[in-house]
Amino acid sequence: MLKFFAKYKFFALVLFVLSAIIISIIYQLLKPAPTLPVYQPDMVNRELVDTTVQYVRKYHKIPDFKLVNQNGDTITQKDYQDKIYIADFFFTTCQSICPIMTDHMVKIQEEFKDDPEILLLSHTVTPEIDSVAQLKRYAEKKGVIDEKWNLVTGDKKEIYDLARKSYLVAKSQGNGGKYDMVHTENFALIDKQKQVRGFYDGTDPEAIEQLVKDVKLLKKLEKKD
Repeated sequence: MLKFFAKYKFFALVLFVLSAIIISIIYQLLKPAPTLPVYQPDMVNRELVDTTVQYVRKYHKIPDFKLVNQNGDTITQKDYQDKIYIADFFFTTCQSICPIMTDHMVKIQEEFKDDPEILLLSHTVTPEIDSVAQLKRYAEKKGVIDEKWNLVTGDKKEIYDLARKSYLVAKSQGNGGKYDMVHTENFALIDKQKQVRGFYDGTDPEAIEQLVKDVKLLKKLEKKD
């Protein structure tokens, strides 16, 4: 009996290896391809979404905008046409979560500094304080690359609408003013079709690592489309 098994040991080993390869191939064929959701307002915490769009379930996109960056240049949707970008909301005098968020944006900037398809966009929530000159000082202090990352200011209502009706990342409570808001730590990932594809905690290093991975995945998905 032992001689019989010894005789066919090689064939058994080959059969085992072939079976493992076949099982692996079948698994890869049946495994769903990785993808990213397209977020609609009704999928997001209502606290972060303006009541006028809370029930929107499809076709949500970032609308056209007109803001001014740290160099005094007008920034519109055209500057982000055919780009994947990460957006957030902050203010330069913030001493709580903003410094951490900005440092993480700097890391993302470094990761994709040689990739022209990937841009960053940070909106101040206190445009009455964050003038162009103030944004420029902040940008220089943080090492912002102008071609890669716009820090923008502008009309307070427009920024409010972008935060709560478009990017879906801010609370309405503020200091009592009509368009005051409380920005969150969320970074929003936007695809080339102006759709929201992900939200990430801008204060969490692990979330930033996931964001970097998702940007790379989104690039592959965009190429397939």
